[in-house]
Amino acid sequence: MRIFLFTLLAVAALTAQAQPRDATPAPAGAAAANAPTATRKPPPMGPVVNGFTTIHWDHLVPADWDPFKDFKGMNLGMLDDADPRAAQMLKQMRDVWDNAPANKSLAGMPVRIPGFVVPLEDTKDGLKEFLLVPYFGACVHSPPPPANQIIHVVAATPAKGLRSMDAVWISGKLTLDKTDSYMGMAGYRIEAQTVAPYQADKR
Repeated sequence: MRIFLFTLLAVAALTAQAQPRDATPAPAGAAAANAPTATRKPPPMGPVVNGFTTIHWDHLVPADWDPFKDFKGMNLGMLDDADPRAAQMLKQMRDVWDNAPANKSLAGMPVRIPGFVVPLEDTKDGLKEFLLVPYFGACVHSPPPPANQIIHVVAATPAKGLRSMDAVWISGKLTLDKTDSYMGMAGYRIEAQTVAPYQADKR
């Protein structure tokens, strides 16, 4: 698949609310880019587990933020990587997504959220720092999603045995600190008290 469409798939995952058990982003392209803007209503927050409120990735995105706002009316699906307009569009998208706004109402909240691991700092004792992303392949097999869909995780205790794209639960205090790493721009940071293998919550 072309790099340009990979980037569109990345941002389309914003509306897919992908969790580790569902790693397929929603379809993207001209239809998504031309869709009417609407204020999203995030799902209810999940249960409180050991003092941490379970949140979804959709909660990290301000309800009135539209990632396609600057690209309405553009037939994005018809652009090829060789087209100079595609390179210009990718740069514009990257600028918009790297500055994607955070949800200020979550600042300082003790949260619990599932996601996929993108390693940053691995030590002999385990993984100390990594990015948490909402769908499989983000930042590794496809371009980074918007900054408000990337969390910079610093583990209180290095996590042993973690590999790239492992699915985990992260628990810790969420802050609105931006981190520019070689794998992507994170709009949030969590000082993780726990890093645990992903398992679906019992319903």
